[in-house]
Amino acid sequence: MRDRVKQAQVDAGEREGLASDEREEPAALRRENRRLREDVEILRRATAFFAAGTR
Repeated sequence: MRDRVKQAQVDAGEREGLASDEREEPAALRRENRRLREDVEILRRATAFFAAGTR
């Protein structure tokens, strides 16, 4: 419970620290980065598949 009160004070600018949205941003960027890497891998495999089929 105390952590929520402290975080609310940080979010309101009454206390030093990272705001809630600042804490969430790195995790969201890591998720997006992982998804984009998976997309690139899928496209790499699809390219290799179609390139092999044209020979």
